[in-house]
Amino acid sequence: MIRAMFTAASGMAAQQLNMDVIAHNLANTNTVGFKRSRADFQDMLYQTLRAPGASASAATQVPTGIQVGTGVRAVAVQKVFTSGSLQNTQNELDVAIEGDGFFQVSRPDGTTAYTRAGAFKKNSTGGVVSSDGDPILPNITIPANTIRLTIGSDGTVSVLAAGGTATSQIGALQLARFDNPSGLEALGSNLFLPTSSSGDPTTGSPGSPGFGALAQGFLESSNVNIAEEMVNMIIGQRNYEINAKAVQTSDEMLQTANGVKR
Repeated sequence: MIRAMFTAASGMAAQQLNMDVIAHNLANTNTVGFKRSRADFQDMLYQTLRAPGASASAATQVPTGIQVGTGVRAVAVQKVFTSGSLQNTQNELDVAIEGDGFFQVSRPDGTTAYTRAGAFKKNSTGGVVSSDGDPILPNITIPANTIRLTIGSDGTVSVLAAGGTATSQIGALQLARFDNPSGLEALGSNLFLPTSSSGDPTTGSPGSPGFGALAQGFLESSNVNIAEEMVNMIIGQRNYEINAKAVQTSDEMLQTANGVKR
């Protein structure tokens, strides 16, 4: 009975983590480029009271044995990198990736981070930066007399100067991809860092093999499905309740055993 209480308690702890993940997904429903997370669980060690295949007699074996589980534990919270829907903003500095790839961002400490959020801005010197002011790599600087900015599906950045009749190319955006994007370290602020699990980044031009094309004037919405998350929340709540009920029932059984008198 005491073992049952600890087993059920592990189930309650697992569902609390599951609810934390779901709440984080729902909180970022409107976050540009956000990728939902999913909690993965596995059963814990088993106490073997009778081993399967053990000899029952000189001529027979135990077919199944007795193995009692001790609960559940979380083993991973995985980012799901499916694409979100595209939202038309008509802002010339908003860029969405249609397919695989990440934008590259130079952080203040000199490291390079990666993001799916293409809500870019222009700083005081004309540099293209993220919403936090971090420069986009490769660096793109928009001339002061620009009246129209064009970002092609292949990442080519062109501008039309005031009084001009033809556009001129001022740079090109590059994308990075990873063999295992789920292994990236999430920093917050829509940024990720590579790890030994994700592998090293491979860079290339948008639209080339293995890389998505760019869509100017669009932003990638979060890939959170509200209906799915609400269903998962209800399931998690019911699982938590039934595990709490198992703790209560085990306590009542223990109380009954303690009350037995000769």
